[in-house]
Amino acid sequence: MAEAEQAVMPILAAVRERGDAAVREYARRFDGFEGAEFLVGEAELAEAAGRLSPQFRSALEAASANIREYARTQMPRDAMADFPRGRRLGQIVRPLDSMGAYIPAGRYPLPSTVLMTVIPAQVAGVETICIACPKPSVEILGAAHWLGVRKVFRIGGAQAIAALAFGTESVPKVDRIVGPGNIYVAAAKKLVAGETGIDFVAGPTEIVILAAEGDPRHLAADMLAQAEHDVDASAILVTTSRRLAEEVAREVETQLENLPTAATARVAIANNSACIVVDSMEEAAELSNRFAPEHLSLHDARLLPSIRHAGSVFLGPFSPEAAGDYASGPNHVLPTSGVARLRGGLSAADFVKAISVQELTAEGLRTLAPAVTALARAEGLEAHARSVEVRLGN
Repeated sequence: MAEAEQAVMPILAAVRERGDAAVREYARRFDGFEGAEFLVGEAELAEAAGRLSPQFRSALEAASANIREYARTQMPRDAMADFPRGRRLGQIVRPLDSMGAYIPAGRYPLPSTVLMTVIPAQVAGVETICIACPKPSVEILGAAHWLGVRKVFRIGGAQAIAALAFGTESVPKVDRIVGPGNIYVAAAKKLVAGETGIDFVAGPTEIVILAAEGDPRHLAADMLAQAEHDVDASAILVTTSRRLAEEVAREVETQLENLPTAATARVAIANNSACIVVDSMEEAAELSNRFAPEHLSLHDARLLPSIRHAGSVFLGPFSPEAAGDYASGPNHVLPTSGVARLRGGLSAADFVKAISVQELTAEGLRTLAPAVTALARAEGLEAHARSVEVRLGN
């Protein structure tokens, strides 16, 4: 990551200083950009939407309905309540003004990430929604149009993150940038955090599967579903059964034989993946907690109370991680590299602020005055104390 940060620092500085001119320079160098405008026109978005197959449009409708339904359950609510001694306290919930979604389009263009980043922001009520994607596929453009997003920018890499973070002549500055990307995108997000909000700095994708028993075909398929993302991906099975571990390892090799993405998956399996045998499933759960995986496949629901750290949990034998990647409802933008110790996945709550509200009666302030003035004077803040006392006639 340190090397990537060094590589993107000049790009961030150039975009901050020169705006669109710098973005265009890097877009041409790194992405082969040849156009005059970054913004994808309304006609091109509509044309892409018209080219979507009926099957893909049906998938959009089913997935987006479930994602939107789940996102609504994550929203904090306005609330006010009366507390003892003259205190009325609560919160108001307000959306961010703007957000930017980074949508990868390298080896695998990801229209599903359009749904996963845009829909929670829409549920939260964000007014300005932007998408940055260096080489958007028809499906990405069509999904954006279908969701009503009209600010789609054909830019990628660190220059896209910089444009969204700082703003340029054509790209608005946004309040939060979300979505996955390569190491340079991750490094850029890390460096702009503070000037704008980010979701998290993501690394290679990962899954841990805890299973004492199960169908080796299913477990192998789940490992390969993760491994095919990237040569740096990892897929780890933890089990108490040596026999199951050996069967899954053989099944992985069998399935690799006719997997179209085997060239990538085979490297990830060989370099970053394993079948680990432990003495008990309790030990397996603790090992998973130490790893804090992005995805945790948990075949025994009785272990769920033992889980402290995971980006998302897939419970039971009929909940493959792929279902969560696309259509079950929870978000697929998840923390990696142990960040699940600190937070869960992207949610509608990432796009709102819960603003505290407090109202005191005269008697309520009088009751609090001794504590407030004593603490203020202990800190040497006399005006704080006096702002209370002046209201009470002291």
